[in-house]
Order: sequence, then C-alpha cells, then structure tokens
Amino acid sequence: MATLGDWASTNSHRLVAAGVDRPDALIDVEVLARHVLGWSRAQWLSRNREPASEGFRTKADPLVARRCQREPVAQIVGVREFWGLDIEITPDVLTPRPESELLVETTLTKLVNRSAPWTIVDVGTGSGCLAIALASELPLAHIVATDVSPSALRVARRNAARHQTNDRTTFRETRFLNGLDGPYDLVVSNPPYIPDREMTKLPPEVGLHEPDCALRGGPDGLDPARSLANAAASRLRVGGWLLVEIGVDQSTEIPSIAGTAGLTLIEIVADIRGIPRVAAMQNSGTG
Repeated sequence: MATLGDWASTNSHRLVAAGVDRPDALIDVEVLARHVLGWSRAQWLSRNREPASEGFRTKADPLVARRCQREPVAQIVGVREFWGLDIEITPDVLTPRPESELLVETTLTKLVNRSAPWTIVDVGTGSGCLAIALASELPLAHIVATDVSPSALRVARRNAARHQTNDRTTFRETRFLNGLDGPYDLVVSNPPYIPDREMTKLPPEVGLHEPDCALRGGPDGLDPARSLANAAASRLRVGGWLLVEIGVDQSTEIPSIAGTAGLTLIEIVADIRGIPRVAAMQNSGTG
C-alpha cells in the first residue's frame, strides 16, 4: 500500500499542475493531510511512511480537489496560525499573512509597558487576528475592533471567545473610526491597499476567494490609508500612534498622507524581505 508520503508526493504534483507553485504545493498537501489526521508537524515527519489508508484518502482527496480549484488552504481547513494563535478563517475574512505580524511587533515597540491599560482600536479587524494578538500580549489593554462587514465581525467574535480575549474587546460595525470618540493610545490597521488596476492580477486564491472590500484600495491603493489617517488624527491622544500596513511601492506617498492629516511620520518599518510594510505615524500635538 502507498504510504502517506507517497500520497503527498502524488498530490503535490496535482497541485502544481493546477497552477500552485511547487514549494506551496508541498506545504499545502502536508497541511491538508495533517488536518485530516489531526497530527502535528512532528507527527507527520515521523509517521509519513505509514500506509495511506482508504479512510484517510476518502477524507483527504476531496480536500486536494478543492485546493486544485485554487481554494485557499486556510479556508479549506478553516484555520490559520497568526502570532502563534489558531485563527478561524472563512470566506468572509482576509486570510492573515505573516507580514501582518509586523503590525503586532511594531505596536509592542510603541506600547512598551505591557501592564498598562492601553486603549487601542483595530480598524478593519476581519478575523480579529490583530486585536486578539495584541490582547494576548497586553493583558490590561482594552481594544475596539471595527469592521464594515457584520459577517467578518461574527468570525472575529468567535475568535476572541476562542482565545478568551472577548472580555477586553468591543466589536463595532462601522467604517474606519466613525462613531468612535477616543482619545486612544494607538490605532492599528491592515486596510485594503491593492490598487484597482491590480485587482484582476491577483492569484485566484485571493481574487476569487477573499472579500473584495478587504482588498481594494482605490486608484493607487492608498485611499483607505488617507481616510484612516484623517480620522485618527482627531482621536489619538497627544503622543498616540497610528500604525498602518502598506503595500509594495506605496511608502513614498506616506509622508504626504501623514502631513495632510496633521500627523508626524516617525518611521516606516520593513518586513523580513526588506519591503517597507508598516507606517508608524504619531500625534505629536503640533498638527
């Protein structure tokens, strides 16, 4: 009988034939197999020479077929790890990306006292991954998580309950900071930032399976960042921070966005690939 490793090899070739990059295909089949088996990665590495039983194939093969249709793995298995936390994922929310963890890292360099009662707003919370990660790191913080999508907020509430941060998180269905007064210590957001012209070039996993409202950022991708900066300027305490994730080639516009809003651009933090990724703006009280 073919082993689990044989099954993984065969099906990684199926994914490559369907247009999935080979490195991703190898990871994807392992993730799908471990999901069916309920195994950790260590178990998979030590036991993948075991037979691929008929029962396993009956459950796993349809998942591979879905992946061949370019459905994202996170939506197939219903979960994605972010900041070491298992986050529920549905088609109603953006799948958390590793680069967005830089928002959490940067926040923790600004709010250095982990035991302070910080007030934070996570704008466009989606799955709630940022709000939950920050709540897990800042145990006395109170976080307001906003989104325009009631479906996304339902997912975020479930994730907050799952990680027991719902008692310190308030969920609001609103656009940007509408209806919120402040003052807040920090506003953080991974807003839509894909330029309109790039939307048709997105891979199927993104363009066909993730919510348009979480992706589309207007002609240059920065309309949401402009609106957010303008809204945050009047709601941040003096010394408070706005941290915004940005896309490739968008950093040159950030000084103008900050200045127009009356905020001071302090730094733009690059991700592990050297791409400018997080813009850190501050209400210096001089705007």
